[in-house]
Amino acid sequence: MEAENQTKVSEFLLLGLSEDPELQPLFFGLFLSMYLVTVLGNLFIILAVSSDPRLHTPMYFFLSNLSFIDICFITTTVPKMLVNIQTQSKDISYIGCLTQVYFFTIFAGLENFLLTIMAYDRFVAICHPLHYTLIMNAQLCVLLVLISWVIIFWVALLHILLITRLKFCIGTEIPHFFCELSQIIKLACSDTLINNIFLYVLTALLSVFPFTGILFSYSQIVSSLMRVSSAGAKYKAFSTCGSHLSVVSLFYGMGIGVYLSSAVTHSSQKSSIASVIYTVVTPMLNPFIYSLRNKDVKGALGKLLSRAACCP
Repeated sequence: MEAENQTKVSEFLLLGLSEDPELQPLFFGLFLSMYLVTVLGNLFIILAVSSDPRLHTPMYFFLSNLSFIDICFITTTVPKMLVNIQTQSKDISYIGCLTQVYFFTIFAGLENFLLTIMAYDRFVAICHPLHYTLIMNAQLCVLLVLISWVIIFWVALLHILLITRLKFCIGTEIPHFFCELSQIIKLACSDTLINNIFLYVLTALLSVFPFTGILFSYSQIVSSLMRVSSAGAKYKAFSTCGSHLSVVSLFYGMGIGVYLSSAVTHSSQKSSIASVIYTVVTPMLNPFIYSLRNKDVKGALGKLLSRAACCP
């Protein structure tokens, strides 16, 4: 009987954040609002950067890419959740689940890489200002982004290929609001040793090395600024890093929080709430952090909104 149940399933069941029917309208309104704010906020950042020639620099090129990834990141999970709430359904097809895992892995990894590249950009700008335009030329900027896409594309594809060799029991329930890689591996009815080894090794490599790169970049920045006597120069240099540091702290802090909550607690609901902060709240806050802490972005957004108001 067990062998018959271990087969290629056609769908999974997403349990969501809560099974209480009275909370579903609240969740629908809340997540729809956060999704719209995230998409519009990041879209405004992209339009502001592309429309203002003063922002056509490496730092803002990477910022516009980060905003695009944030839109894709939240779009991978929230629309399906909203559809399930609206239709009062928990189903997600096997192919749909693998697609969600694939794109979630890609955009989470890309955000990780981009934050590291942005830290390197600030390191070059502050520690090697005279060679900044020579080092951070357009070709290198595009190449760094392309390399990130290629690496994470193959990593995500390998994860999917390894998942396709697993067998799942009919009626498998996922205690989450989206198909998350580690949850899918946990629920498999067949041997997952290779999947787990691949997951932990690559997660360590693709998280530890970028985070180490960020720490190294900022250690060099702090060391360089300690040798600067002018308080005004120090403040100006730190102000250009403030927004990035805030986003890095939010992204890695929430990521560590999700990992610890899933490792320490056995409550799937607490783990799901931590994931909401990581997958929904972080992309929503990023445009606010960059627009409120960066006067160049605020100025570009102001001009963009003024033109939109004058030319409806």
